Amino acid sequence: MAIVFSRRKLTAWGIAALACCAGFAAQAQNLDGPLTLVVGYAPGGSTDRMARLIAERLSPKIGVPVTVENRPGEGGRLAAKQLRRATAAENVLMLGNPAVMVIAPLVIKDAGYDPDKDFVPVSQVSSYDFALAVGNKLQLDRAMFLVGRLWAHPEEAVFGVPATGSLPHFFGLMVGDALSVQPQIKGYGGSAPLAADLSGGSLPIAIDTMDSLYAQHVAGKIRILAVSGKKRASFAPSVPTFREAGMKIDADGWNTFFAPSTMPQPKVQLLATKIREVMQDPGLQKAADALYITPVVSTAAETAQMLKNYRQQWEPVVRRSGFAP
Repeated sequence: MAIVFSRRKLTAWGIAALACCAGFAAQAQNLDGPLTLVVGYAPGGSTDRMARLIAERLSPKIGVPVTVENRPGEGGRLAAKQLRRATAAENVLMLGNPAVMVIAPLVIKDAGYDPDKDFVPVSQVSSYDFALAVGNKLQLDRAMFLVGRLWAHPEEAVFGVPATGSLPHFFGLMVGDALSVQPQIKGYGGSAPLAADLSGGSLPIAIDTMDSLYAQHVAGKIRILAVSGKKRASFAPSVPTFREAGMKIDADGWNTFFAPSTMPQPKVQLLATKIREVMQDPGLQKAADALYITPVVSTAAETAQMLKNYRQQWEPVVRRSGFAP
């Protein structure tokens, strides 16, 4: 027996089918619950500020609330140890940096996590440079003048850094290698006391992140002689790079989102795509620039390659140093 459908019924079923497909498509483009962005440091730092800039723009793109959760402790490692225990059902990412994901596993016998096994890189979102600065007591305005002074007086090669075992510490060793001098690294309890001693005259030379020193440079309290990027920072066009100053060295730091290895791959890829879209927003780029942070637009594959190259550059320096906390 032939079954005959009216045009009206076919039209109604077609509309229902399209609505159903649209619903599945919308679900595929969104998460199944709120997303948490974990920061392993207290509120107010550059990592925290970057996470919050992204969170407010990411939520509309994935259709769920996005919150930033600060979990400070152990120099950022506490957040990493907690993230590695996340289940497949949890929507959580960590905004990590090289101190946690590269340096700590090299210098700490048991960091409590394995960067390669426990995490999946999602998307790099920013980079930052290191700066070589001097106090006004030295009366130097060019990096090569400082180089000449250190060659003549190698005992003056004392580099203040925000903390021993930090990225500026190991970058200071890179600078020493480039200059053929053996620097003495003097660690401080953070960037604030370091900058205070530098501007006050009790510390002649400092190495720290560009964003930590630049405000003092603008105020005329210190002089940044060189910046570690491959090109000059957009917010500091008058500060030359190390290569422009005659030293064959460049290096940077970064902030990158990591997912726990338990997160399903389709969800990882969705978040990587949406975060990349957020990073293309001119408004976000302008806001990051105002914080002295360089925004980065990157795919998951590009981020993985960046991490591989980064480890190849930094691991030999860290191992040669023999540093142990």
